[in-house]
Amino acid sequence: MAELKVYNSYTRQKEVFEPIVPGYVGMYVCGPTVSGESHLGHARPYITFDVLNRYLVHLGYKVRYVRNITDAGHFEEEGREAEDKISTKAQIEKLEPMELVTKYTNLFHWAMKQFNTLDPSIEPTATGHIVEQIEMIKKIIAEGYAYERNGSVYFDVKKYAEQYPYGKLSGRVMEDLLETTRELEGQDEKQNKQDFALWKAAPPEHIMRWASPWGEGFPGWHIECSAMATKYLGKEFDIHGGGMDLQFPHHESEIAQSTICNKHVPARYWMHNNMITINGRKMGKSYNNVIKLTELFSGTHPLLEQAYHPMTVRFFILQTHYRSTLDFGNEALQAAQKGMRRLWDAYQVLSGFTTGGASATDADLDSKANKLVDEFDEFMNDDINTAKVLANMFELVPVINGMKDKHVSADALSKATIEKMQKAFKVYLEDIFGLQDEQAAAGQDGKLDGVLQLLIDIRKEAKSKKDFATSDKIRNQLQELGILLKDEKDGGVSISYA
Repeated sequence: MAELKVYNSYTRQKEVFEPIVPGYVGMYVCGPTVSGESHLGHARPYITFDVLNRYLVHLGYKVRYVRNITDAGHFEEEGREAEDKISTKAQIEKLEPMELVTKYTNLFHWAMKQFNTLDPSIEPTATGHIVEQIEMIKKIIAEGYAYERNGSVYFDVKKYAEQYPYGKLSGRVMEDLLETTRELEGQDEKQNKQDFALWKAAPPEHIMRWASPWGEGFPGWHIECSAMATKYLGKEFDIHGGGMDLQFPHHESEIAQSTICNKHVPARYWMHNNMITINGRKMGKSYNNVIKLTELFSGTHPLLEQAYHPMTVRFFILQTHYRSTLDFGNEALQAAQKGMRRLWDAYQVLSGFTTGGASATDADLDSKANKLVDEFDEFMNDDINTAKVLANMFELVPVINGMKDKHVSADALSKATIEKMQKAFKVYLEDIFGLQDEQAAAGQDGKLDGVLQLLIDIRKEAKSKKDFATSDKIRNQLQELGILLKDEKDGGVSISYA
């Protein structure tokens, strides 16, 4: 297999990738917290690690890709009020928590399908692994690195740091942690401010709760991933991925928990994609720039000038190296839309070439084309540099178009070079980058939109004739397909997808 190098956040350097078991890769990527609809911030990590997964398979590895669903807890103690996001949102939306979880898990899966991401090998849920989490917490207590207070259990960070390098992944030191930890509810239960919760006692009004040796409660965010990663990938596995925002406290805490339980830093290679900004600003509710994926695809957010096809977004993300910051804006997205169209059109032209040069071959051009294609693998093996691969493809576009328009001789490239280009473009654009022709997809979507509008019109007519049996049948059968119709007060109909 080719020598792949990846940037390891834990050691802060590029390293040759060597899996624990030759030919096999175990990869864990932190999945979404399904307390709300997926937004633009979710697009980058799941597309990034989808490409990594695809490339590892391309190299010949058998990959077990585990991506979890956080459907319980997820309270954070750094930088915001500690809360159980699922229960809080369930109360706001007046839904049973697992009703809310199912709604947003389905919506997340729908969005990932639009992006053409491959399904993970295993997608465990936090609520499905409460037993494993409790057993892990019991072990940490038995090892002397956790303590119980009023039905809650906390990890003793100070004791851990006396023996292990807590903060190595994120670059934080204990003194900084003391200074940056906010005064939050429940802090008086802790021995030290920087300790984090493994288990929280559930107050009477808390809906999601499970029995434990310490009383009824719910798990901490960090212990969920440690338990699920251990169960499906073992005490030590190859790659742990996620967004850079998860380095602290989430991944740092995972390392601490797993090190005590399993006597191992859980992953050999820690890979993190950088953050996105919107028009130069960090995404946040206070800036009113949290763009949901449904808003992105439909163009309904106030900051958007138009709808953007999922393939445009995927292509835009891959045009920048995953460890670089990425700024979303209308101008940049529109440029990506045009760029992808230009590249895809050239790819289709290339696919139709059947001739190749003989005596008329332009040796210099042939050599240049070969070099540009050969560099695809070099760039990908250098920390998954999708941006450089696409840049090389764009260098080949004028050659392809020139041959089509007869500005360049049809025989300028040898038959072997044309076949090599055809194979490389197919493998990279479709198989590794996971891109699809957005025009063809848009055409198909347009037909489906027409069918949906026809059904809505038929239903509206049935209601006006008081034929409620037909009206309800259309609504109910669409709901079974994941298309939710809601009658508005003004007589209109809103559509959402479950």
